[in-house]
Amino acid sequence: MIHDPSTRRIHVIQGEYKVSSDPDVVLCTILGSCVAACMRDPVAGVGGLNHFLLPGSVGSGATGSEASRYGVHLMELLINGLLKAGARRDRLEAKIIGGAKTIASFSNIGEQNAAFAQQFLKDEGIKIVGINVGGDNGRKLEYWPVSGRARQIPLTGAETRKTVAEEQSAPKPEVRKSAETSIEFF
Repeated sequence: MIHDPSTRRIHVIQGEYKVSSDPDVVLCTILGSCVAACMRDPVAGVGGLNHFLLPGSVGSGATGSEASRYGVHLMELLINGLLKAGARRDRLEAKIIGGAKTIASFSNIGEQNAAFAQQFLKDEGIKIVGINVGGDNGRKLEYWPVSGRARQIPLTGAETRKTVAEEQSAPKPEVRKSAETSIEFF
């Protein structure tokens, strides 16, 4: 794929949201069990993305940084950001991406995040036009907020977490040394 030099990449980290009406912007994030809601108003030409860690709402007395981890807080911020940028609620459309179960021995928070996002959007009357959630691997997400295009790149191979048992039973990789350096290649 050819890289377009006019494209501006904006990274969205956990607990953040971004809104843009610039057709040359692509919003990027890395998701494991977290979920991103990608929303846009196709008529107003504005869209955005959030990245949340936990489903549901935060309890009273939480600080801003604690609240930013929760889905309800970030969903509301994203919707309000879109409305302030000229979107209309009745034209919003959404894609839900993420929610992997990246560590087999942990509870499936990713599944809970994905279910929360779907229920929230349903309750708010926002049309879901795409869903790609679950699985065992994280994903890199690129979202063009004006066009609504979303591209996912699965994080596999070296990025995939293995259980201790898998690592112990797997054959040991061959170690090669380059003649110019002492870097080990696996």
